[in-house]
Amino acid sequence: MSKPIYILNGPNLNRLGSREPEIYGTTTLADIEQSCQALAQKAGINLSFHQTNDEGELVTLVQEAADEASALILNAAAYTHTSIALLDALKLLEIPIIEVHLSNPAAREPFRQTNYVSPAATSGVFGFGAVGYEMAVQAVLRLLD
Repeated sequence: MSKPIYILNGPNLNRLGSREPEIYGTTTLADIEQSCQALAQKAGINLSFHQTNDEGELVTLVQEAADEASALILNAAAYTHTSIALLDALKLLEIPIIEVHLSNPAAREPFRQTNYVSPAATSGVFGFGAVGYEMAVQAVLRLLD
């Protein structure tokens, strides 16, 4: 496969490991990237792994994925609950989209019940902590097989 899998991460995920560890755990985003890279490498697939705190940059990366990626794994973080622009960008994609959340947003605060990513996603992995990313990579590999 020539096109990489894109893994995009939204705001505050650069602070994983120290930010609210009782909710998000102590694994860092660098740890997650390393484990995902190892899985992809075993399968002979490249990953393009990004994190941004900027909504516009995240939308731009999603648009880039529309042309450059074989699949998208997305943890939009708080933009999941607020960004119609992100939903509109996701609707451009004709590749598998796996939504990932470390926690289970449906079991959290009422404002997290609004989700602008799920309507465009192929599927999702919620509430499994950092291992959810590995689950998403494995799901994408099966979808692309």
